Amino acid sequence: MVHGILDRKVFFANQVIFREGDPADRAYLIQEGLVEIRKQLEGTYEDRRVAQVHPGELFGEMAMIDDQPRMASAVAVEKTVCVVVPLDKFHEKMAHADPFLAALLRMFTKHIRTLQVKINRT
Repeated sequence: MVHGILDRKVFFANQVIFREGDPADRAYLIQEGLVEIRKQLEGTYEDRRVAQVHPGELFGEMAMIDDQPRMASAVAVEKTVCVVVPLDKFHEKMAHADPFLAALLRMFTKHIRTLQVKINRT
């Protein structure tokens, strides 16, 4: 990152952007392309698409909100251009966010992680 300008990164079709369980050091904002969010099926080597992320949408942020490992993997479906939001810039934005909204984000993230654990047990 140079002088407050966020870097861009290009991912090609089927390229893994991050893997489930990885530590989070950045989030991504899609400028063009398409990304699948995939969750590994418990007890298998298979994964399932749980979401698609489109231009204008952010992904990879949850693990940065609660400093936990990535809950799922992200894979480019086609050539995808993303703006990279580094951890320090993300934390800076969160520190300046409305305290109510920041708490709400942390609560949503906690609920999503709890729900994911319950789903994996069934």
